[in-house]
Amino acid sequence: MAQRHMHLGAFMRPVTIHTGSWRWPGAWADANFNFPRLKTLVQRLEAAKFDAFFMADHLALLNMPIEALRRSHTVTSFDPLTLLPALAAVTERIGLIATASTTYNDAYHVARKFASLDHISGGRAGWNLVTTANPDAALNFGHDAHMAHGERYKRAKEFYDVVTGLWDSFADDAFIRDQESGIFWDPARMHVLDHQGEELSVRGPLNVARPVQGWPVIVQAGASEAGRQLGAETAEMIFAAGGRIEDSRAFYADVKGRAAALGRNPDHIKILPGALVVVGDTLGEARAKRAKLDSLVHYESAIGSLSSVLGVDARAFDPDAPLPEIPETENSKSGRERAIRLAEREGLTVRQLAQRLGGYAGNAFVGTPATIADEMQDWLESRACDGFNIMFPNVPDGLDEFCGRVVPELQARGLFRREYEGTTLREHLGLPRPENRFFA
Repeated sequence: MAQRHMHLGAFMRPVTIHTGSWRWPGAWADANFNFPRLKTLVQRLEAAKFDAFFMADHLALLNMPIEALRRSHTVTSFDPLTLLPALAAVTERIGLIATASTTYNDAYHVARKFASLDHISGGRAGWNLVTTANPDAALNFGHDAHMAHGERYKRAKEFYDVVTGLWDSFADDAFIRDQESGIFWDPARMHVLDHQGEELSVRGPLNVARPVQGWPVIVQAGASEAGRQLGAETAEMIFAAGGRIEDSRAFYADVKGRAAALGRNPDHIKILPGALVVVGDTLGEARAKRAKLDSLVHYESAIGSLSSVLGVDARAFDPDAPLPEIPETENSKSGRERAIRLAEREGLTVRQLAQRLGGYAGNAFVGTPATIADEMQDWLESRACDGFNIMFPNVPDGLDEFCGRVVPELQARGLFRREYEGTTLREHLGLPRPENRFFA
């Protein structure tokens, strides 16, 4: 059997996911909102041959008490579709993925911006399609309440159909630009979408030429039943939650199986779990780094994070008692369930659960470059993933340690590229260019 090759994205909004990371000695505490530093970081990732720089987004401050929020480094960040075109101008190969909500955006606006980014970057754009979990976002867009979970996913599917339909507004050969005849484009090679649906009404066509990649790469991160189904129907990359390897294998098999049942090629969906990576010269040193990182999380922030995940104010809970019964809300269902299962599985008190979630409670590889590569290889070869979205414990040091020490170990094993073989994000991921559904 041919050796599998790993894909690596860098998940960087906030630039470091761990709540205590900005307090690490020597960390670039302002990196979320400092363009010269972000430029340096993405150029270092490109030098390490990462597939993509992945910038998430929030449309409101995190819904947690102000006592916790005042300690959060997430409160200020660039709009991704303003930042990524600027990064496209200072990079050449690395993919550029941005989040855009299907709940609080217009489909035409999203289609136009991502098509533009794909042209500006020479075919390196990816759209992380999300439904938005934070109910406070509704208040910033003229709504009194957050749309129900099921309704958000119903709208998301229609939104996807409209955006991709708009990207197919023009045939690839529509723009003749014949200077002698004076004909710039051929109207016969334009399609008017004229979409009238339950959620959206969009005439089209898009006033941007078809993207370089046909469509920017579609990314999705939902883990609920509705999220998995949407991912199987639409996604080309899935940012999975990670967690235990056996759970990831089950998720991988489930989503790929759903895609196959829909007539899709499962290899055309790349599943990349998130992974925080802490590197040391020895296992003991790496564990000590992780313990120090966790110690930088204040309890105010920890209990605020727990409240955000659960969708209820956890400050009222007895911190030294087990987690009480948690009612369902319109927050992220998968995140809520993961927290509840973690508390049950490990017998954690509210305080212990909060401290875990307050820093970062997801999948983590903590060790030497060799032991980290061993774990990553096991995940890849046992089909728990197709690669990882790497999260760094701090910047710049944590990023440099991964790029300078773990990447060479993966390359030496033949698991990761030494050079880019293509120029587009689709080529990096081994994904086909979509055919235009309206033109042969």
